[in-house]
Amino acid sequence: MAVLPDLPAEAFAKEDAGDDADFYAPARLVTHIDEQAVEALSGFYRRLLRPGDAVLDLMSSWVSHLPADVALGPVTGHGMNAAELAANPALSERFVQDLNRDPALPLADMRFDAALCCVGVQYLQRPVEVFAEVKRVLRPDAPFVVSFSNRCFPTKAVAIWRSLDMGGQARLIVRYAEAAGFGTAEAAVLADGTNGDPLVAVTLR
Repeated sequence: MAVLPDLPAEAFAKEDAGDDADFYAPARLVTHIDEQAVEALSGFYRRLLRPGDAVLDLMSSWVSHLPADVALGPVTGHGMNAAELAANPALSERFVQDLNRDPALPLADMRFDAALCCVGVQYLQRPVEVFAEVKRVLRPDAPFVVSFSNRCFPTKAVAIWRSLDMGGQARLIVRYAEAAGFGTAEAAVLADGTNGDPLVAVTLR
C-alpha cells in the first residue's frame, strides 16, 4: 500500500476473503455496542453537532445513534445493506457501496458539516483512500468522528487491526488520517469498559 509503505499488503488481509456483499446480504437489525456505549456516543455527538448540520454517516446501519434533541440538517447514510439503511429513520438519503472495492464516494466536494463512522473502520482494506474521500466531501475544519469498540466480526476485520490493542487501534486511525491529509486528531475514551463495552472516539479535522 503506497500511502503506508511500511505496512505490507498482508496487513489489510482478512481471514474471510469472500465477497463482502455476500457476508452483509442478510439484514442484521441489531446494535453492535451496548446501551451504555450508545448513550455515551450519542452524548458525544450532541456536544459536537450543531442544528442544521449536514451529516455523512459512513458504514451505517438501521440506527445512527444521533441525538434526538438536535435538529440536524440532511443525514446521508452509507452502508452495505439496503434493508438496514431503509430501516434507519435518521437518514434523509442512503446509498450502498463496497468501499473495499471502490472507495470513491459518489458525493460532491465540501458537502458535509460532519462525518461519522461508528464501529466500522476495522473492516476497511483501503482506509487511507476512504479517509481521503471523507476529507474531500467535508467542509473546511469539519470533524470526522471514527468510533470503535472491542467488538467486531473478527473474520472480516483486517489483520493489523486484530493485532493491536485499543490504544494501538486509535494510533492506527491517526496514521490513516495523517496519510489522508487530515491535520489534527484527538482521541477520547467515551466508555472505559468497566461495566460494559469500551468505546473510543477519534475526532479528525
